[in-house]
Amino acid sequence: MHGAPRLPAEFAHMPYANPAAPKGGRVIWGLSGTFDSLNPLIVRGLAVQQMRGYVIESLMARGNDEAFTLYGLLAKTVETDDARTYVTFRLDPRARFSDGKPVTAEDVLFSWALLRDKGRPNHRQYYAKVAKAEAPDPLTVRFDLAGANDRELPLILGLMPILPRHAVDPATFEETTMTGPVGSGPYRVTAVRPGASVTLTRNPDYWGRDVPANRGLWNFDEVRLDFYREANGQFEAFKRGLYDFRVEHEPLRWHDGYDFPAARSGELIRDTIRPGVPQPSEFLVFNTRRPVFSDIRVRRALTLLFDFEWINKNYFFGLYGRKAGFFAGSELSAYERAPDDRERELLVPYAARMAPEIVDGSYRLPVTDGSGRDRTTLRTALALLSEAGYDLDGTVLRQRTTRTPLSFEILVTTRDQERIALAYQRDLKRAGVEATIRAVDPVQFDQRRLGYEFDMLQNRWDQSLSPGNEQSFYWGTEAADIPGTRNYMGAKDPAIDALIAAILEARERPAFVSAVRALDRVLMSGFYAIPLFNVPEQWIARWNRIERPSATALTGYLPETWWRKADQPQADPRN
Repeated sequence: MHGAPRLPAEFAHMPYANPAAPKGGRVIWGLSGTFDSLNPLIVRGLAVQQMRGYVIESLMARGNDEAFTLYGLLAKTVETDDARTYVTFRLDPRARFSDGKPVTAEDVLFSWALLRDKGRPNHRQYYAKVAKAEAPDPLTVRFDLAGANDRELPLILGLMPILPRHAVDPATFEETTMTGPVGSGPYRVTAVRPGASVTLTRNPDYWGRDVPANRGLWNFDEVRLDFYREANGQFEAFKRGLYDFRVEHEPLRWHDGYDFPAARSGELIRDTIRPGVPQPSEFLVFNTRRPVFSDIRVRRALTLLFDFEWINKNYFFGLYGRKAGFFAGSELSAYERAPDDRERELLVPYAARMAPEIVDGSYRLPVTDGSGRDRTTLRTALALLSEAGYDLDGTVLRQRTTRTPLSFEILVTTRDQERIALAYQRDLKRAGVEATIRAVDPVQFDQRRLGYEFDMLQNRWDQSLSPGNEQSFYWGTEAADIPGTRNYMGAKDPAIDALIAAILEARERPAFVSAVRALDRVLMSGFYAIPLFNVPEQWIARWNRIERPSATALTGYLPETWWRKADQPQADPRN
């Protein structure tokens, strides 16, 4: 995206992969929730996301040790100009779909048009920027990007999933399906138990095994994805060895939940990985489409009432941190950082309506005494609520003119979310705010989240070191009214849109970093979500029958680089 690729043109393999990794065996994933579709490229249904990468490939592959660099996969070469007004991909003549048919330029054009017209909202948004697409010959595709003013677009197109024209019916593409897609990737879908599991089997004729970006990857003969609807049952299944690894998100469990024989004996391995990307951040999101959250003073007051210090001590064993903004722990974060001259220039049209302390970098999240009864933050929050027209009537906070209580619902789907919501409910009650908690199953939670049918819910945004077009999908004005985007808060702010455009137009890394920080400041000023905590580490537990490379990618753990220890038995643990 900026600068030059780290690896030379003739690189042998990715630095985080082991090219000598043995092939064979099975790996079993344990995933939470369920699924009703194998098509992850449409809005409808709960899809199995692993279809991307394992079954459906893109023109290019990410270099996971770099902010945003792509290397050849289906595309053998790529060409663009300095202004990035076009991009031309030349396909690898060896590339084949799993049914043996060659991948051609017509398949690329077909995929682009299909996803532009019928794909997920982010695909429609990205691919509609292409002015013209053509195939000069059967292995070459040229996209004209004139007028897009989007320097990221050639890379976005490089990550476009490529579908076989001969095996996809556009008329039924938007319908959910349990039929495994035909792709060019290393695996094929060989078994489906609806809602319960999907089995992927390595294609012995996979065309791309010797592509440098693939060496040392895709090492298992079989990948089985098992789904669990209930978190405790999922963990108990892991303890019994019914699946091979889990990514732990619960500090209490990581702290003292792994005290069982296999963990004590070394049969189970626990890895703590600190990635180099922005720390994943959890938030309680205000749905500003709801009148109760339309006033920023209300949102700011409710942010003050969240007692992180009490929760971190009692629930998280002090393992989490907390920062404002959406790029915590990286050079892209504006929190606790004064703006540079480039940022100030970008913010000139909008600074007057932003919180001054956020513009100048002096803003800090409230810090309580950790007692669960901090009076200082309570008084400050009540003063803000009074400015917004709310007064205490006994123990109930009411709107001054209508006498309507300040109340809302917090939507949760896991025990961990419910614990945080209950603690927050207690803090809100001290201010006279009535919060009810509604627990729903994962399917209903996802449906309501995607349709914006909630007052408040918990959500996590994972950011890269090269944010770009997806930021419009997260909080752009247009995305606020399109079901299925990640603009859950309903943000509609010209400043956000303008700064996302500045990010996409930046030619050099310093200007890019300044634009991202300016966006971070505007998002913080909107108080669209309450920062809950940041996750500085990845916690991975795996049975010792699964091995991984000694080198770790900048992005953290990558199961596609793992392999099975050769001397381990292959019996199916369900039998």
